[in-house]
Amino acid sequence: MSLATLKRAKHWLSTPEEQIKILSKNEEINIPSFESKIQDMGMKNLKPVGIDIFQVNVGKMCNQVCKHCHVDAGPDRKEIMTRDTMQQILDAMDGMPVKTVDLTGGAPEMNPDFRWFVEELSKKGAEIIVRCNLTIILANPKYHDLPDFFKKHKVNVVSSLPSFTARRTDAQRGDGVFNKSIEALKMLNAVGYGKEGTGLQLDLVYNPSGAYLPDDQSILESEFKGRLKDGFDIDFNNLYSITNLPVSRFLDYLLNSGNYEDYMSELANAFNPIAAEGVMCRNMVSIGWDGYLYDCDFNQMLDLKLNHGAPNHIKDFDWHKVLNREIIINQHCFGCTAGAGSSCGGATT
Repeated sequence: MSLATLKRAKHWLSTPEEQIKILSKNEEINIPSFESKIQDMGMKNLKPVGIDIFQVNVGKMCNQVCKHCHVDAGPDRKEIMTRDTMQQILDAMDGMPVKTVDLTGGAPEMNPDFRWFVEELSKKGAEIIVRCNLTIILANPKYHDLPDFFKKHKVNVVSSLPSFTARRTDAQRGDGVFNKSIEALKMLNAVGYGKEGTGLQLDLVYNPSGAYLPDDQSILESEFKGRLKDGFDIDFNNLYSITNLPVSRFLDYLLNSGNYEDYMSELANAFNPIAAEGVMCRNMVSIGWDGYLYDCDFNQMLDLKLNHGAPNHIKDFDWHKVLNREIIINQHCFGCTAGAGSSCGGATT
């Protein structure tokens, strides 16, 4: 399977404006607005409770083109964060209680300054998370030492694995991805990742292959651990289940398959006020490859920059203004508040 990015195909959904037009037609599919749901909880709007995490997209270039990707990442994407922007992020962290920097892409390792950035973040004592797609480790000899590099800097590795079977994984992420992912996981295990007592964290991410909510996270984790251990002698720490949000390629899939209205209704009907209290945008800031600021990674892909008085670029970062901002919401936010909730760290309830 070989897919083109929406951008390369010049697809009509490749622009955030067209995606937002679709998401804003909630009356046509007879679902309430997300804003009204928040107000029903007695909240005038959604506000941050802190800024513990900088989630940084260091570029949209990737060695894979996955069916569900909300970033529309791929080999043809040239958006790459510069070292100057990385330095602005490092400068903004001075004197602030940001504990965690979560590096995403694309494949973040493909950014030419990725290792420099990790090294500088390590010097600051930040907890570093890298969203590694696993196959990048095998994509080129220059990446083969990534497990050792991650270990040296005590990076927490978070990797997507849609299934413990080749058929389902390859259907979502590309031919041969499962076998390469298994090999990469073994390489990570070999240096201590996922092993008890090493302190080297290896977490997996599961997201459904179709238009439905993920199953119970704890049940999925138990099943994945058993199947990966018995079948491949692979260990990992936690499994995060994440709901697919109707953004970019997954939105395209929903529309093409005729599942959009039913899926949006399912998300809205499963709205959980407790999950809404704990959405990830309340304690993080998302930083785009060009330094612009967003409430979350999904808002970033919809080009919904910070506003309401908060600066929208890292060079102008102001802790107090960002902390006191109003979070921008739209209908895609139902994906983070449905059922057990969904965040980059899995279920929220």
